[in-house]
Amino acid sequence: MATVEHTDETVGAGQEGHRRRDFINIAAVSFAGVGALAVVYPLVNQMNPSADVLALASIEVDLSKIEEGQAIKTIFRKQPLFVRHLTPAEIKAANAVPLSTLRDPQTLAERTKEGKEQWLITMGVCTHLGCVPLGAGEGENRGEFGGYFCPCHGSHYDTAARIRKGPAPTNLEVPEYAFKSDTVVQVG
Repeated sequence: MATVEHTDETVGAGQEGHRRRDFINIAAVSFAGVGALAVVYPLVNQMNPSADVLALASIEVDLSKIEEGQAIKTIFRKQPLFVRHLTPAEIKAANAVPLSTLRDPQTLAERTKEGKEQWLITMGVCTHLGCVPLGAGEGENRGEFGGYFCPCHGSHYDTAARIRKGPAPTNLEVPEYAFKSDTVVQVG
């Protein structure tokens, strides 16, 4: 019987030894996982946008001071943003252009919000090589079609900021925006 008891103790000790070894393996893998996370997190976190970029993620523009026929330039996500208050004549001229004559066919209604056709909001970056077109400032050359003109390579945009002549392949980009009130628009 002594032999049997001795054998049982050995088996019990062996099982307990496996349990200790399993615990040490699990603890070591867990410690390595936490260590890997501690190394990877800062590397991934540094790819997040900086505070100055997040601050410009959306902006509000006060439209109350923009007179009919006037355009302003502002900055949105470190790029120029044009806000133009179209006159009834400019709206009529933009709607009269046949879409078949446009390189990038879009109606004025597709480029503005319903009920707010007089407000045209576009990025101020030429779609050819990224220059800043003229036409948003007072007295600037607005090109052959009364909208914007990029003097670098001769792209002409109409009053709806659609490309009409020159090397630019597409219209000026219209960013996401929403009217918060009749006089305030939030871009972004």
